[in-house]
Amino acid sequence: MTTLLVTHSACLEHETPPGHPECADRLRAVLGALEAEEFALLQRVEAPRATREQIARVHPESHIDFIEGSVPQEGFRRIDADTSMSPGSLEAAYRAAGAVVHAVDEVMAGSARNGFCAVRPPGHHAEPETAMGFCLFNNIAIGALHAREVHGCERVAVLDFDVHHGNGTQAAFEIDPSLLYISTHQWPLYPGTGRASEHGLGNIYNRCLQPGAGSGEFRAAMSDSVIPTIEMFRPDFIFISAGFDAHMADPMANLQLTDEDFGWATAELVKAAGRLCGGRVVSALEGGYDLKALAASAAAHVKALMLTA
Repeated sequence: MTTLLVTHSACLEHETPPGHPECADRLRAVLGALEAEEFALLQRVEAPRATREQIARVHPESHIDFIEGSVPQEGFRRIDADTSMSPGSLEAAYRAAGAVVHAVDEVMAGSARNGFCAVRPPGHHAEPETAMGFCLFNNIAIGALHAREVHGCERVAVLDFDVHHGNGTQAAFEIDPSLLYISTHQWPLYPGTGRASEHGLGNIYNRCLQPGAGSGEFRAAMSDSVIPTIEMFRPDFIFISAGFDAHMADPMANLQLTDEDFGWATAELVKAAGRLCGGRVVSALEGGYDLKALAASAAAHVKALMLTA
């Protein structure tokens, strides 16, 4: 079976103010890297539009109504200090969530071994009732609950290696013991959540990395803590919030990872999925703001998915 690449041109139409780090060039850089010959066997599909019902598994109707009502006819509408919407943002957000849902459907149908959703806006900061941190809907959480509610995956795990803590995913998961959230992130850093002491109902695991930490610390956290925790949980499906802003070249934080680290971590997660849940893995793009590092890291991530597909 092949690896699925799910994206949509609408994700390029979500515009942000000039100079904003979360810009369409990020997605162009990722898609450009995946045009290399070594990715010729990727199964490329367009993301469908998520339905309100799918989004409402994570976000209440009031939040969906707020996002739909915040679309400007022109220019930008600010949601918070970091997050804004343009005329194309709503369609992009629906397609970004729909990409993860579709990847789950294809993996569960056996049409693909695993999948990468090259989408924006990102999602892991979006709490059930709050858009923030460049995020409108929580794409990964929507996909995770789709896997459970539609496909009967009783235990679902998310590993988030973005340099920032995924407060939105934690908020959506922390009172449901059938959902596991693990995050490796720099601490302290935006958004201020993600302390090691935050455990939810025993289903939240935050692995904090100090500023300046690099490959050794990250790989030790993965090998000694993340993978064993996932194995003890025994999920039916594994999701990856694939943010690449822990790269040493990224301007948004102070970790010192390389693109090879992201490839290695992905391979380790996919191996675990092979032992635990038939190899079922879906990842979605989160952060990553140095375009060259983002492109190289995403390529390493997808190459690891393909090698184990």
